[in-house]
Amino acid sequence: MMWAFIFIFMFAAFIAACIYLITRVRKIALVDKLAKDRKWLSILISALTCVVFIVVLSLAMGYINAIIVTIYMILFWLVCEFAFWLVGKVKNRMKSTAGETTESNIIKNNAESSVKPKKRKIYYAGVTAIIITIVYMSWGWYQAHNVWQKDYTIHTDKAVGSIKLALIADSHTGTTFDGEGFAEHVKAIQAQDPDAVLIAGDFVDDDTSLIDMKKCCEALGTLDTKYGVYYVFGNHDKGYYASERRDYDGDDIIAELEKNGVAVLQDETVLLGDSFYIIGRQDLSEVTDRGGSRADIEDLVKDLDDDKYQIVMDHQPADYANEKASGVDLVLSGHTHGGQLFLIKLFQEITGMGGNDQIYGLENIDGSDFIVTSGISDWAIKFKTGCRSEYVIIDIQGK
Repeated sequence: MMWAFIFIFMFAAFIAACIYLITRVRKIALVDKLAKDRKWLSILISALTCVVFIVVLSLAMGYINAIIVTIYMILFWLVCEFAFWLVGKVKNRMKSTAGETTESNIIKNNAESSVKPKKRKIYYAGVTAIIITIVYMSWGWYQAHNVWQKDYTIHTDKAVGSIKLALIADSHTGTTFDGEGFAEHVKAIQAQDPDAVLIAGDFVDDDTSLIDMKKCCEALGTLDTKYGVYYVFGNHDKGYYASERRDYDGDDIIAELEKNGVAVLQDETVLLGDSFYIIGRQDLSEVTDRGGSRADIEDLVKDLDDDKYQIVMDHQPADYANEKASGVDLVLSGHTHGGQLFLIKLFQEITGMGGNDQIYGLENIDGSDFIVTSGISDWAIKFKTGCRSEYVIIDIQGK
C-alpha cells in the first residue's frame, strides 16, 4: 500500500516536475538564442530537450529511476532559484544602503541599456542545480552499488560467551551485482571469520536468472563457519509472477541452498553450541500475499530454554510488539533497504506508513535488541541517498 501511494505520488510529482522543467530550460541562454525570441519555438525546444533527457535516462536505468532523478533535479532547481533570488535581494539592499542606487545612476543605467544590445546572462541557478543533481545522484549510485561493513556490538547477561554473526539481507541478485559479484561479497564476509552467517530474505529478485541464483547458492557453500549458514525467505524470493518468468520457484531455491549446506528455516528453530537459538520465521508475505500462514512468535519460543540466547530472523520488521512480548533477545531484519532514498525515509518516519516498526539500525526495546539492515544491494531503485549498501557483523558479548 505504501509503495503504491509513493509511486502514485511520484508520478504526479513527475508530471508537475516536467512542466516546471520546461519553463526552466527556456531560461537557458542557448535555448533563447536558438529560438531567436520566438516564444513558441523556445517552448518546443525546451519540451523536446526534457523529453530527450527523460527518454535517455529511462533507457539507461529504467523509468522509475528516471522519474527519481528528474524529481530530485527539480527540487534542487527550486532551492537554487530561491537561493539566487535571495542573494540578489540582499545585494540590491546593500547597494541601496551604500547609496549606489541613486536617481542619477538609474537614469544613467537606463540610458546605457537603451544603447547597448541585450546581453544574454548565464542562468546560474539552473547550471548550479544541474551540477548538484549530477553530484548527488552519482553519490547515491555509488552508495547503492558498493558495499560496506556495518558493525554492532551487543551485550547480554546470558551465558552465551562471545558470538560473531554475519547478516546479509536484500541481495536481490541481478540488480547491482550478479552471482559472481555476490561471490566476491561472500569472500569479504568470510574474511571476518564469523561463527555463523544469517541470510534474512530477498536473496533473489523476481528477475534473477537461474544461473545467478545457483552461483549465489554455490558461493554460500564456500563459507567455512563454526555453526553454519541459515536462511529465511523474503517477500521476493518465491516470486510474484509465474515461475516461467525466471524458470524456478521457492522449492528450487531450497534445493539449491540445501545442496550447498545452507539450512532453510520456515517457522523452525535450531539450537547451536548449546547456548543460543536461531529462530527462522516464515515471511509475512506468506500471509499477506500468498494466502498462506506463519506461526506466531510466542508459539515458536514457548518450549525454548529462556536461559539461552534467542535470535530471530524475520525479513520484515513488522512484528516488534509480539517479538518483544515473547522475550526474544535479538531480532534481525531487512526489507526496508534503510529507507532507500532520503525523501522516502523521511516520509516513512513522519507518517509511519509502510507497516515497518523500524527502518534502519539498532534499537533496544525493553531488553530486546532489534537490527534492521539497509541490505547488501537494491531493488528497482538503483540509488541510495538515505543510507548505503552493507552487510552486517554482529559481535554478541555474554557471560
